[in-house]
Amino acid sequence: MGAAASSTVQGQAFDVPPVQWPAVAERAMSVQGFVPDGWRLEHHVEGRLDDDARPDLLILLRMQDPANIVEHDGLGMSPFDTNPRMLVIALADPDGGYRRALVDRALIPRPESPVMDDVLQDDPAHAIRIADNRAFSVALHSWASAGSWFTSRRSFTFRWQDGCFRLIGLDTFELHRGSGATAEASINYLTGRAWTRTGSIEDDDGDRQPHRLAKRSMICLEDVGDGLSFQSGLTVED
Repeated sequence: MGAAASSTVQGQAFDVPPVQWPAVAERAMSVQGFVPDGWRLEHHVEGRLDDDARPDLLILLRMQDPANIVEHDGLGMSPFDTNPRMLVIALADPDGGYRRALVDRALIPRPESPVMDDVLQDDPAHAIRIADNRAFSVALHSWASAGSWFTSRRSFTFRWQDGCFRLIGLDTFELHRGSGATAEASINYLTGRAWTRTGSIEDDDGDRQPHRLAKRSMICLEDVGDGLSFQSGLTVED
């Protein structure tokens, strides 16, 4: 049983019910075979994720427990759905079917504040994609109707390499809705190169500032944790 979480909105505590994380099947003949009882298939993408030519599965699951839909008298949406998500990767077997390669419960954070937008902007098909080069991306969005002037986007890119789904790229954008100030960054974890740019919504043509990562180390998807809280490592040496 997972521990209960809580968040604070404008000084008001909001309790998030604990959840029981289920096991995900090790093998299945179709995408539906990886959906545990009490969960639903929210989205899936077929495409090449490893070295063979067979199409693999990138799967987004969401819990369907009514106990996680919380009514409250504070700010934000009520009732508020705190049901968590899981990201599952299943690789195609040569003799048919699929084998589970990864289950991640952290990258896509659980809804914990009723003033926050859905991190996938209620559009998983746009947020989770497979690219032609065996890479896949997960884009997260942060926007609060109270408590913060900032809105941000983070797009993570992963690829099967060196025995894990390795983080190879991160693109970020942040906007202060009061001042209009913007900040962008793009990091290539394979080359150790990055660029940053600051500006405003009225003038986004500022020059990109090149950087090198001060430290290069392999980061696997399971090392990232909560994608909105991930520290990019952009402590740089120019």
